Amino acid sequence: MNYQWYPGHMTKAKRMMQEDIKLIDLVIELVDARAPLSSRNPDIDELAKNKSRMILLNKSDLADAGWNRKWAEHFKKQGFHVLEINARSGAGMKSISAMVQEACKEKIERDRKRGIVGRPVRAMVVGIPNVGKSTFINSFAGKACTKTGNKPGVTKGKQWIRLNKSLELLDTPGILWPKFEDQNVGMRLAFLGSINDDIIIRSEMALDLITFLNENYPQVIKDRYGIEIQEKPVENLALIAKARMCLGKGEEPDYDKAAGILIDDFRSGRLGQITLERCEE
Repeated sequence: MNYQWYPGHMTKAKRMMQEDIKLIDLVIELVDARAPLSSRNPDIDELAKNKSRMILLNKSDLADAGWNRKWAEHFKKQGFHVLEINARSGAGMKSISAMVQEACKEKIERDRKRGIVGRPVRAMVVGIPNVGKSTFINSFAGKACTKTGNKPGVTKGKQWIRLNKSLELLDTPGILWPKFEDQNVGMRLAFLGSINDDIIIRSEMALDLITFLNENYPQVIKDRYGIEIQEKPVENLALIAKARMCLGKGEEPDYDKAAGILIDDFRSGRLGQITLERCEE
């Protein structure tokens, strides 16, 4: 299956971010810890050139803990300030304010030498759709400042949020890039829910997910559904359908319904802590 999604509002959002970047001291980029590289928009590096940078490995509770550490080290070596967080539960969130000050210490010192005291750090929060930006901002602020949802594209426009005297955040819409040169990137983003599910054939995506899991986490499907793993992904999907009573006429497997269960189980963490890509890739 060909994985591509770039609705028109993303072009407008990118232009808006390019206009606002001159107001910004720091770019806080959220990535999904389950696919830290695939969930990074390559356009952000150009957009945020010469700005202080932070990467937050969000949804780290859903990812393989060992790979979380390796990815954090990978990004630190590239000069980013990095934290593992879970914006929904609040894990790791208490460390962010101190890291913001550390990331912007040169800017704060320059202000001090100019006699400017108390000017807040202005940070732009960026990331692909459904990576958890709005949940992060609401958790960080301790109140509902932005709309949240489990579908990509909830945030449509920019929004300034003053958290305290020392920090202001600019929330931005989730944007992808016009074309995925590597279809594995598009596939991983589809697994995560960062591509609109309405344009995806669920049963085909489920077969791709089963192939990945059987190669990298061979026990999870067996443990979750109590089935014996078969060589062909479609045979496994049929067994999942039977195990979950997703049956149609003549007791035939309902592949689409079974696919929906498998995908939901992956996204919610019910399959376990899974990381979709490795640093060496």
